[in-house]
Amino acid sequence: MSNPMVVTFKNTFLLWFLLSVFFINPSKAQIKVGAAQTESYLPLIKEKKIGVVAHASSLIINNGKSVHLIDSLLAHNIDIKKVFAPEHGFRSEADNGEDFENTIDPKTQLPLISLHGKHKKPQPEDLKDIDVIVFDIQDVGVRFYTYLSTLHLVMEACAENNISLLILDRPNPNAHYVDGPVLENEFKSFLGMHNVPIVYGLTLGEYAKMINEEGWLENKIKCKFKVVPIKNYTHKTPYSLAVRPSPNLPNDTSVNLYPSLCLLEQTPVSIGRGTEMQFQIFGHPDFKNETFYFKPQPNFGAKYPKQEDVICYGTDLRKEKRLDKIEIKWLLNAYEMILDKEKFFFDGFKRIAGTNTLQQQIEMGLSEEKIRASWKPKLEHFKKMRSKYLLYED
Repeated sequence: MSNPMVVTFKNTFLLWFLLSVFFINPSKAQIKVGAAQTESYLPLIKEKKIGVVAHASSLIINNGKSVHLIDSLLAHNIDIKKVFAPEHGFRSEADNGEDFENTIDPKTQLPLISLHGKHKKPQPEDLKDIDVIVFDIQDVGVRFYTYLSTLHLVMEACAENNISLLILDRPNPNAHYVDGPVLENEFKSFLGMHNVPIVYGLTLGEYAKMINEEGWLENKIKCKFKVVPIKNYTHKTPYSLAVRPSPNLPNDTSVNLYPSLCLLEQTPVSIGRGTEMQFQIFGHPDFKNETFYFKPQPNFGAKYPKQEDVICYGTDLRKEKRLDKIEIKWLLNAYEMILDKEKFFFDGFKRIAGTNTLQQQIEMGLSEEKIRASWKPKLEHFKKMRSKYLLYED
């Protein structure tokens, strides 16, 4: 005779198993990026003349195998006329800020139009034979990461030339928080075109909605666009990038530290360009009391690194826990340790910070708490505006 306790346990286990299969928590299900949902967007671009904004991380990954979006579209006989390449180029091999010219892709023989050279915005002659632009770029959710500005300018060009835009959305690995000073109009540039904080907590699909509805395009023109949303994703869902989104963001740690350490970019302090630890360390020859040291040398993504061939003493952050805020203590510590404080801030620091105030606060010796408190009113205003454009749960 069977033990009823055992039967009950087995039945309970079976019920739990079935519930886990058929009612699986979406946050635990596999993320499916927009580009991987070919059945959703191929009908929208069949028989159309297509332009694609893409780079090296525009990948479709299924069962451990990856194919580039361009190769996938060509395999489906989509008529691609041109590929538009953002900063770092289509193959993501150009240095930070390096300009590059139009060329022909040697693998596909497709024309490559540079959006980081003579023009950062597609020109009318680039678009004259195109019906739809497909935008598939892996962003990292930081205001001065220029793929965001490329999105704005592509939307503007599409609106001005009556071309539809299809955004294949991808997760933002820094979407789990919103923080930092909000950009002021005086400091708008290609490194920041909108009054948003350094970390804004939106995917590019969500951000495109905000650009359109807030009237941020030239003359408040509207872009006709559609977003193919990510499946099984929330802003809190951890997401590991399959390949580096730009040459100096080699792993998840660098992507997470990037919003904080990039504040040191416009100072004499090295943040690891010219090493294999980019955006995971920082140092300077003056910081001799520190035991960790490194020597920047030219490498992939950094032909002329800051402090080249000079020993820099500093801090190794590779084991730092995942950040959920802009960490400014490293910027404050670096300013405290530098010997020549008058030469600490380069001219570009204000463009990165988005304000003149942060530099002034540091020079005045304000505490981290007071600096953070000064961000709060504008951050709260932005968060209210941001909430109108969410496609995914926070």
